[in-house]
Amino acid sequence: MKTLFNLFVVLVMVLFSGESLAKSFGASSFELDNGMQVVVIPNTKVAAVSHMVWYKIGGQDEPIGKSGIAHVLEHMMFKGTPRYGKGQFSRTVARSGGNDNAFTGFDYTAYFQNIAREKLELVMDMEADRMENLLFEEEEFLKERDVVLEERSDRVDNKPHSLLGERMKAVLFQNHPYGTPLIGWRHEIAALTLEDAKDWYNKYYAPNNAILIVSGDITKKELKPLAEKYYGKIKPKKTPERTMITEPKHMTPITVTLEDEKVTKPQWSRYYLAPSQNSEGKEHAFPLILLSYILGASDTSRLYQNLIVEKQMASSVGSYYNDLQLGQSTFSFYATPAKDGNIEELEKQIEEQIKLIKEKGVTKEELKRAKKALIAETIYAREDLKTLAYLYGQTMAIGLGVDYADDWERNINKVSLKQIKEAANEVLQLERSVTGYLEPKG
Repeated sequence: MKTLFNLFVVLVMVLFSGESLAKSFGASSFELDNGMQVVVIPNTKVAAVSHMVWYKIGGQDEPIGKSGIAHVLEHMMFKGTPRYGKGQFSRTVARSGGNDNAFTGFDYTAYFQNIAREKLELVMDMEADRMENLLFEEEEFLKERDVVLEERSDRVDNKPHSLLGERMKAVLFQNHPYGTPLIGWRHEIAALTLEDAKDWYNKYYAPNNAILIVSGDITKKELKPLAEKYYGKIKPKKTPERTMITEPKHMTPITVTLEDEKVTKPQWSRYYLAPSQNSEGKEHAFPLILLSYILGASDTSRLYQNLIVEKQMASSVGSYYNDLQLGQSTFSFYATPAKDGNIEELEKQIEEQIKLIKEKGVTKEELKRAKKALIAETIYAREDLKTLAYLYGQTMAIGLGVDYADDWERNINKVSLKQIKEAANEVLQLERSVTGYLEPKG
């Protein structure tokens, strides 16, 4: 599902300069006088909308020693304003028959509400209000900091595979902040203060650093005056420029081993440092999308057929690549041996498949099947309000060009056998990798 979801992501990118139109999904855009970008994606099949506000700020932008502040501030955004008191935001949305939430990424932070079309103005009013009038109380901040610490315990500290992945990312990204856990290091979360949260909010929460996405039963003609009414009156800020950090040349393969008494079956994983659509080597991004699909992203993939169906050595195996990052990305493999399988032999077999791809490439039939499958799946994205709103928000937040969505099918179709082989040889190098072993203790 991760691969399918990221396929949807890569299909819909619009970065706006004045008025523009994304032909593939009927989305149109405009910009408010205060610099806020706005996208409307009409869909009249249901009398509902998905309303999202994305801030171009995330975990990678956190000051050294302040990891987790982006996520803690996300929690604080539900603590009320002078107009809408503590907890009123979500209660009001629920009473109106909708649902709301938020999430923090390395490259962005986003807030959304799915609600009836007739209640759109209500959520726009509340969302605009907390963009500039958020309340900061010491007691509430300390509560939310404790909640984030508990989340870290549940999601990372008590899950060996998450701990291993955290350590692997920390050594793969030797210079880039992607190596710092998105949720933050425990000791740094515990040291965050109310002033840290205020500073983050005052610096980055501004209309000129935000994107409004509305998907559903509304037109651009209807949305524009509403956007101007609720968001257009908010004054812009001079937000700090994002620092684009790159990795030094990686010189040697690294291994990370974690033993834990909670582990009952060994697991193997490997991360290769890979280019994204925004980084050096981006010419390999589309070939890598296809390579990941062919190698391990479906039941017809090489790794699945070879190691699960034919040799019955693995109970799970696959690959994953995401081209949508502000910085460099990763090309990942994972595998769990079958009941009688051996993790060292499983690793050897995966490396043999990688070697085979690098030496001989993929076949014409594999490439044709992968292109057909990926392009066919795009139809699903058209039907879901939330998915489209998410996709436009994510891709805009990382700053891709206006032609990305409309040219996606053409760019996938023009990938050649030679390009896939070149991408495999460039990216799948051991000295650019971290290999992880998760094993039962003792």
